[in-house]
Amino acid sequence: MTSPLSHNERRGLLLGLIGVTIFGLTLPATRVAVAELDPIFVGLGRAVVAAIPAALALALAKAPIPSRNQFISIALMSLGIVLGFPLLATIAMQSAPASHGGVILAMLPLATAMAGALVAGERPSLGFWLTGIAGAGAVAGYALLSAYYAATTGALSSTSPAEAIAASAALQWADLLLVAAVISAAMGYAIGGKLSRALGGWQVICWALVISAPFMLGVVVLLSGPINWHASPQAWAGFGYVAIFSMFLGFFFWNQGLALGGIAKVGQVQLLQPFVTLIASAVLLSEVIGRLEIIFVILVVALVALGTRMRVTRSPS
Repeated sequence: MTSPLSHNERRGLLLGLIGVTIFGLTLPATRVAVAELDPIFVGLGRAVVAAIPAALALALAKAPIPSRNQFISIALMSLGIVLGFPLLATIAMQSAPASHGGVILAMLPLATAMAGALVAGERPSLGFWLTGIAGAGAVAGYALLSAYYAATTGALSSTSPAEAIAASAALQWADLLLVAAVISAAMGYAIGGKLSRALGGWQVICWALVISAPFMLGVVVLLSGPINWHASPQAWAGFGYVAIFSMFLGFFFWNQGLALGGIAKVGQVQLLQPFVTLIASAVLLSEVIGRLEIIFVILVVALVALGTRMRVTRSPS
């Protein structure tokens, strides 16, 4: 069931690794930003800001206008990675630690592979699916255990039973939001990866940001609260990171990596993203990384990383 990596697959994996490293800082940066800034402003306003350099890049490169069918695909991709994932993840970060969210997002490789099979005609082998399903099961086990421990031990042990139950419910709600964010991102990644074969990775994310900017701006104006212009430099730095790096530059590498190496195979590089998020959470947010997080991240990586060596049949189109 295994197969050697081609030159394009190796290049795709390297580009994917750069993108994943950039994405791995998204949750910690978001958590810093939402501490002082409105979550709608952070979750959707990032796309409005990112649309400015995107439009400049398209204009300077004199990029050709996509076809009607390509525009439809770009719009669908935007629903997943410009609207769905940022908004859902931002709301979740109000209730869950960034380290916790990083482990839940370990389901992304499996979800991306499934989306690749649905959208781009890729056909992973049985071994790929078995390791992916096992990894997703480990992540689900982590979510259940962490919610249980949050309600019975640690910081919540000194709270009242009602407060502990409320905190546990908030964490479980955040888990549901993060799962929905995973689905949104996976579909957006698959569509973007397929489009990048024809348009190039950087053009895909630029067009997605530009065409969605008017809608996103309207939603931000209507739904977000007053902008806290007096927020700390740290909060604005967090917002700046998710706007320029997470929403814009990271996709230059990620989309092209998916196009070169395949959506399912390069998607497995996302297994390293929890490590980046856990380290960033500890360094930037002083979050305590417990044995539970470490054990489950290692377990997920050990189970699903085998997928990079499993055979994946790709559609020629």
